[in-house]
Amino acid sequence: MTQAPTDTNVARAAKLDTPTLSDALDKLGIVGQCYKIKPRDPNFRLAGRAWTLKYGPAANPPGTVGDYIDDIAPGSVIVLDNNGREDATVWGDILTEIAHRRGIAGTVINGINRDTHLCLSLGYPVFSIDNWMRTGKDRVQVEATGVPVNIGGARVAPGDILKGDTDGVVVIPKEHEDRVLAVAEEIEAAEQKIRDTTRGGVRLDEARRQFKYHQLQTREAQ
Repeated sequence: MTQAPTDTNVARAAKLDTPTLSDALDKLGIVGQCYKIKPRDPNFRLAGRAWTLKYGPAANPPGTVGDYIDDIAPGSVIVLDNNGREDATVWGDILTEIAHRRGIAGTVINGINRDTHLCLSLGYPVFSIDNWMRTGKDRVQVEATGVPVNIGGARVAPGDILKGDTDGVVVIPKEHEDRVLAVAEEIEAAEQKIRDTTRGGVRLDEARRQFKYHQLQTREAQ
């Protein structure tokens, strides 16, 4: 399998869970939670930078669904915006096999996938609205690649960091990633201190007051 080069901020994001990152995004007033995008297996995890593709309804004659997979860098997250369509797939077993072999970090779809059995057996992370078998061929076509897309109501631009786990997917905009990650790490540290303190016998309300739990997600003044 092809190995991706080390990316410090992607490594930082990989250590955090999506609820913590979601709280950090809320604190900074950034919409980055991808609504209804879920892992096909609750054990799937992904972290990487976005490679984006936007689909539209097929023309007459129809365009292609895309033969892009061999040009994507290892460690990338493939982000496919099919406008939330649930009646036509844009990802299946051939793409899963090649992406897995090439060391792609995972696939996130504003829409659905098929051939779920292979991503499950290979452990290749696919996050989507749902899965169903009907092909997107002659139903959708590539409109553009390398452009900002919409994934579950969140804007994803090329190069943004995506993190996915059991609770879904968040996007961290590239221009804000240092601040988002720093705030998320602060939240994680505070919550760990609360857990440790309560294990020592301190009441939860006291531990929360001590480590300012109720201010952790409060939006910062602009």
